[in-house]
Amino acid sequence: MTDTNSSKESSENDHKLLKIINDKVSHIAAHMERTQIADYVQLLNHPRRLIWLNLLSGISRGVGIALGFTVFATTIVYVLQFVGALNLPIIGDYIAEIVKQVQFQLQRDGFY
Repeated sequence: MTDTNSSKESSENDHKLLKIINDKVSHIAAHMERTQIADYVQLLNHPRRLIWLNLLSGISRGVGIALGFTVFATTIVYVLQFVGALNLPIIGDYIAEIVKQVQFQLQRDGFY
């Protein structure tokens, strides 16, 4: 009878151990799926696709930076013109000089 009890306990322990292992493997599989390791490995196996994607992302970053800086610089120039129109003693002269330089560059390049 003790052999039967120890066999049942051993079977229950094995079942619990298998359940724990199954949970751990499921957790690892879910984590790997979230990190998209398979997609990354597939990308590394196709270097032309990797180069093409990096080229496109570099071009789009460059265009985005150029457009963003243009909008930012234009906004700053307009704000400086407005502040220059207020005739503030020291700041106004400095801003007026900056605006004159920008307008001179635009006239010289034929944009203005």
